[in-house]
Amino acid sequence: MSARTANAIVIDAPFDLVWEMTNDVASWPNLFTEYASAEILRAKDDWVRFRLTLFPDEEGRVWSWVSERVMDRENASVRAHRVETGPFEYMNLYWTYREVEGGIELRWEQDFHVKDIMPFDDEAMAEHINKNSVEQLRHIKARVEKEANARADLVRGAAG
Repeated sequence: MSARTANAIVIDAPFDLVWEMTNDVASWPNLFTEYASAEILRAKDDWVRFRLTLFPDEEGRVWSWVSERVMDRENASVRAHRVETGPFEYMNLYWTYREVEGGIELRWEQDFHVKDIMPFDDEAMAEHINKNSVEQLRHIKARVEKEANARADLVRGAAG
């Protein structure tokens, strides 16, 4: 058994900015609301291994894991997977960027299977991921669009 989720949002900003901000893993605590820290463990060219740490949950537990990410700017996509899988047998992620009316569509797909020993199943995890992805994508959209507007204001100010 396995599960797959897919969530997307359109960000009204240039591709270069959307790509730059969403692939700067070190800055993710400023881009996402759930990450307390993002530590780069190793990086080379378009590959990065990093540790993400969440803010403590309602029971005071802190969750952390290591992931790897390969960014393919030419094909406007990213492939990632968890190295430390935590509650998952496996977790693979695929991000795509596509120019659409109104901006850049950022799409997240996650393919995973929860370990059988967990007190929840793939369906429950998919429900959680879908809810959280919508929240995170909205926050990312707001942050990137705010930066795009700030940069546009600078350009307008320099031209005027």
